[in-house]
Amino acid sequence: MIFRFWYFIRETFVSLWRNLSLTLAAILTVAISLALVGSSLLIREGADQATAQFQEGVEFIVFMNADALENQNEAIRKVLDTSPAIKEYVYVDKFAAYEEFRELFVDKPELVESVTPEIMPPSYRIVPSDPDADNVTELARQFSEQPGVKEVATATEAIRQIEDFSTRVSQALLVAAIVLVAVSAVLILNTVFTAISGRRTEIEVMKLVGATNWFIRIPFMLEGTIHGLMGAGLAVPALFVVDSKVLAYFQESEAVPLFRGFAVPDGFVWSTSVWILVIGAAIGMIGSAFAVTRYLDV
Repeated sequence: MIFRFWYFIRETFVSLWRNLSLTLAAILTVAISLALVGSSLLIREGADQATAQFQEGVEFIVFMNADALENQNEAIRKVLDTSPAIKEYVYVDKFAAYEEFRELFVDKPELVESVTPEIMPPSYRIVPSDPDADNVTELARQFSEQPGVKEVATATEAIRQIEDFSTRVSQALLVAAIVLVAVSAVLILNTVFTAISGRRTEIEVMKLVGATNWFIRIPFMLEGTIHGLMGAGLAVPALFVVDSKVLAYFQESEAVPLFRGFAVPDGFVWSTSVWILVIGAAIGMIGSAFAVTRYLDV
């Protein structure tokens, strides 16, 4: 049993080395395609997290400039306190906003260290008396014209913008990924076919001495599976780069406060990485199984 195991391993890696250029092409294509799949999933999760701030009935948020004057805040509060169009509101100062930011990114200390309370925009989270969309839009327009206001985000508009953005990006990534996954499977199939063609004589000898069909097939199937796993192994670090660099760009954005909630929990990144490894192995196994079934006559 041990002899067979080491035989399968040796034959698999010998075959990989013999077809090194095809092997590298297959691995890199798998890596790129799975990195795109994983990035798409991270962006969708980030969008879900970003829209969470509009839960509990908040219909729009007035973001103030970080350096807004006290009299500008007083003017906003006066309108909120006296207007019958406002049911209730909550003021979130820059320190409270910073604490929320820290809680949201508790598993990303390096990101928290790059942000200070002074740059966080204070905000008013407002529930209007009449949640009608036209009424909310009109109220948002009125507040956006007030001095010291950086941006007013309505729930429907903010959610639409965030979801439209994530949908466009994730769909583009998925389309590219699907094409590359198909290319990966074809490359793996072609690599295994090349390996089979180069060992025709050896395979005939093995059949003559009584080797079973699966004994002959397993090294080729392992070869394809390793292609997929190695490609997935390269894609996993790329996901952490996307999370720590690309998504962090949105999280630190001062121009678009809404995207400060664009967070992806580390647990989600890890679970996505596990699925990427499983998908990579499946791509390799399917491609090699098809090649063995089609081209290996045993």
